[in-house]
Amino acid sequence: MVYTVAAATLTVAAPLACTPAPAEGAESVRAGSDVLVTGTDEEMLVLEVTTANHVVVRLPRAEVGQGITTAVAMMIAEELDARLGDVRIPLADARTKGNQFTGGSSSVSSLYGPARELAATARALLVTAAARRWHLPARLLRTRDTMVVAPDGRTATFGSLTASAARIHRPDVPSKPKPASRHRVIGRPATRIDARDIVTGRAKYAGDLAVPGARPTVVARPPTIRGRLLTVDDRAARALPGVHAVVRLPEAAGVAVVADTFHQAFRARDALRLGWAPGPLAALSDAQIRARLKAAVPRFGTPPRGSTQVTGEFAFAFVGHAPMEVLTAVADVRAGHAELWFSAQTPMEARDAVAQAVGLRPSAVRVHVVRGGGSFGRRLTYDAAIEAALISKAARSPVKLMWSRGDDIRHGRMRPASHHRIRASVAGGRVVAFEHASASVGESYDGTGLSAQGGVRTASGPLPSDSGLYNFGRVSGDSGGIELAMPLGAWRSVDSGTVRAAEEIMVDEIARALGRDPVALRRTTLRNKRVGAVLDKVAAAGHWGRAMPGGTAQGVAVHEEYGSCVACLAEIDATDPKNPRVTKVVMAADVGTVVNPRGLEAQLMGTAIDGISVVLQAGLHIDRGAVREGSFADFRYARQRNAPLAFEAHILPSTREPGGAGELGVPAATGAVANAYARATGTVPRTFPLTF
Repeated sequence: MVYTVAAATLTVAAPLACTPAPAEGAESVRAGSDVLVTGTDEEMLVLEVTTANHVVVRLPRAEVGQGITTAVAMMIAEELDARLGDVRIPLADARTKGNQFTGGSSSVSSLYGPARELAATARALLVTAAARRWHLPARLLRTRDTMVVAPDGRTATFGSLTASAARIHRPDVPSKPKPASRHRVIGRPATRIDARDIVTGRAKYAGDLAVPGARPTVVARPPTIRGRLLTVDDRAARALPGVHAVVRLPEAAGVAVVADTFHQAFRARDALRLGWAPGPLAALSDAQIRARLKAAVPRFGTPPRGSTQVTGEFAFAFVGHAPMEVLTAVADVRAGHAELWFSAQTPMEARDAVAQAVGLRPSAVRVHVVRGGGSFGRRLTYDAAIEAALISKAARSPVKLMWSRGDDIRHGRMRPASHHRIRASVAGGRVVAFEHASASVGESYDGTGLSAQGGVRTASGPLPSDSGLYNFGRVSGDSGGIELAMPLGAWRSVDSGTVRAAEEIMVDEIARALGRDPVALRRTTLRNKRVGAVLDKVAAAGHWGRAMPGGTAQGVAVHEEYGSCVACLAEIDATDPKNPRVTKVVMAADVGTVVNPRGLEAQLMGTAIDGISVVLQAGLHIDRGAVREGSFADFRYARQRNAPLAFEAHILPSTREPGGAGELGVPAATGAVANAYARATGTVPRTFPLTF
């Protein structure tokens, strides 16, 4: 159901909650059989047609480079017959109710129905307004280019009709979304609506905002993870020009410097003389963590009688998010209220956490969601916002806090390290049982669960595995873990990035043990025809099995999640095994209805780079309780010289509802690159990245 909102201009709203009821506290003004007027936009997606002939939808999601604002604009333009350039998609402030979560590759699928229904209803009301103005039957009118067109050629812009359309109770024409056969915008490649603003510098990120009085702020942090401040000598720092305040963070977590410029703030930070107590992991390094993870992996039971076993163990390192835009937050905390500006995937939770940190009611805290320059899961958490609020309160001044690249890599969230043990039992030329046990690092938040052996305790639970992708007989999984006092977070594709990657590597090893071609084995054992179709596509487009020079090879992998599926074929040149180069990547995806094929291609390309990075070279070392890496110089994420020379993305047509795509390709790309390297070198890689 779509509601119309009592306003001077046409404003319609569709629920994003589970039930199509008005938000609690909404005022019912007047109603028709199909349309109800309400007085709130909580839990709603709201569309307004302005007198300037713009269509505005304030989006309760974060734009972090994934292109969701463009996708929603395309949905709206499609159903309204508006020019894409006339659609505006600002980001909504943190709300008090509803779903404002950006993650889980769910944004397009969750918004596809409400956005189209909104626009279809608005179009019907605008056509009705034009029909009544011209005294014509509404069924004779057409819409295009953000205007209504009469049979005799007369036109009226949506902006000129919005006020009269706002007074209409019930449209004279149907308000159902178009069938896919009539789509002219959805499904066609489109350039991002914000592309020009991004490349010309017009797009505003948190660091670009000119909030009155907000002074640049940086933080001195401990040399080890969660170290604690013991002593502070800030006399030299305070004497430097431009310095306004030096603030100790709660729980001895660091010291903030507030200055006129970031240059002055960094100079003063470096002038601080600080004494630190080591963090709780100071006795731990990679070797000990890996050994404990391996020991925490649950043991397998007895394999099926008469079977032989194909086994493999795989270790994945910690990985940082390292979005291109470092964490930045602007905060203005006053007596009785606070206002913040930052990029947030969970702004409602962030508001509540900030309120608790500074001692305010959540209703007294306003959070403005700002576009983010990348995330990959990093902006699900809001460390910088809480810090900025605490510093602003202590300094009694608005602040613009920026984490340096080193801050985020050494003290920010990271994908947990994990260890995987897989056993496939083979009998009669087929897999009769497939077992996957793993252990990963979990976060101990308050230290109360830390043992005397360096801050570790074990935990166990079921393994989130998608091994049922294949007809491998009895499929089972289990998981254990260790807890460490270190900052962890969801990283693009979360558990699937390691769990499914390890399984796809094992499928290749099973094929080798059975004397089967890896693609042929997958074709005959995949349970889902959609997955088989994307596999066939990459095999054909990538010329699977073609003759290749020594030291080079192809690898393949598939994945299914979020109601979507993908296959990846990677070619690698490993003639120098210590400096391999992925030369070509071919991906094919079935994600249901595709709103913007160009955006999907960009998402797949990004996941290919992720797979190349985490397999070949990018990870974080832990040395005596500290992260060794501190910038892109040593956190070796793929650059242009590491990117494939050729990339193809094939999108399979579908009439299904949209599935998820943002994280979909990571496990397949990871598995394909690892399998290509194994085939090119004749090795069985077990530790990722390979450089560790």
